[in-house]
Amino acid sequence: MEFTIGGRLEVRITPTDVGKRVSVRRQTDNGGTGAKFTDVVGVLTSWNNGVLSITRKSGESVHIVESTVVAGKVVPAAPARRRGPAASFRELASVTARAWQPVESEALGDWRLRAAGGFTRRANSALPLGDPGLPVGEALGRVRDWYEERGLPAYVQTATGAEGTQELLCAELERHGWRREVSAEVRIAALAPVGDLEAEVRAVRLTREPDAAWLARYQRFATPGPSALRVLGSGPSVWFATVPGDTGDTGAPAAGPDADPLAAPAAPPAAIGRCVVDGRWAGFMAVEVAPEHRRRGLATTVMAALARRAQDEGASAAWLQVEDDNEGARALYDGMGFATHHRYHHYRSA
Repeated sequence: MEFTIGGRLEVRITPTDVGKRVSVRRQTDNGGTGAKFTDVVGVLTSWNNGVLSITRKSGESVHIVESTVVAGKVVPAAPARRRGPAASFRELASVTARAWQPVESEALGDWRLRAAGGFTRRANSALPLGDPGLPVGEALGRVRDWYEERGLPAYVQTATGAEGTQELLCAELERHGWRREVSAEVRIAALAPVGDLEAEVRAVRLTREPDAAWLARYQRFATPGPSALRVLGSGPSVWFATVPGDTGDTGAPAAGPDADPLAAPAAPPAAIGRCVVDGRWAGFMAVEVAPEHRRRGLATTVMAALARRAQDEGASAAWLQVEDDNEGARALYDGMGFATHHRYHHYRSA
């Protein structure tokens, strides 16, 4: 990163650049062994009382004492992606929200308050996609009250790392005492290469509803209930994939409308997955493989089968979400051509 003009380091940012993407070089204390510098790139979210705050694309906030800044400048947004479909943050945020819908929701200006009996943070968090119509501090108070009335912790879901994301709101949440609990990547890819993966897709059973065996494999379904089932079944066009296990699941049809999906399950499947088709987008979720069946390519098989069905419905682009600490899934999706579009975070009220 070049900061010099005529060989001199220059600080070419001011407090008026709050909200812009910047690169800052600062001098760090290294115990008197000579000058040492570090660079920070991100959105300048505040510059008050001699301290700069910069939010990186990871969501991490860095606070820099103004007197240690030796150079700085405004930099353009991250370079355009070289592979995969073009997509704006607003488009993806709307698509991902439609694929995991709450049981109850209420508007707060351009924010959406969502609840589903506590089943997953995504379905039980405020989604801010514009102006709440109130000062942020007052809006956050409304959010707290709304979730407290439902006996739920108050969460706000935000995003960083792409044009139009919410670094300024992240900084505001931290200033109001909210703390980031979970971060994940939203990744996108062309759908055709996923469908073209070499896999024995005939082993995959696709259904419109999850049966008891599918639910038994799904780790997040530890506390079953109607709210969880409604969330799982939400979305424009929802598909569930099942790879039968070796001990009992012989591919029986999914439970019908009069069956109890919470009844005693058959033997859990070897692998499962969920896909929501929404226009050009296919979203992949709940891809899980039983420990005793791992390293057999079953996750790839599930993804390929769901991708082919999504292509049949006209989809051409894929998205998924993967948490930071899921190294195995990240490596799998790297190999399928998925790359990070932006990151999302859940902030919880203190």
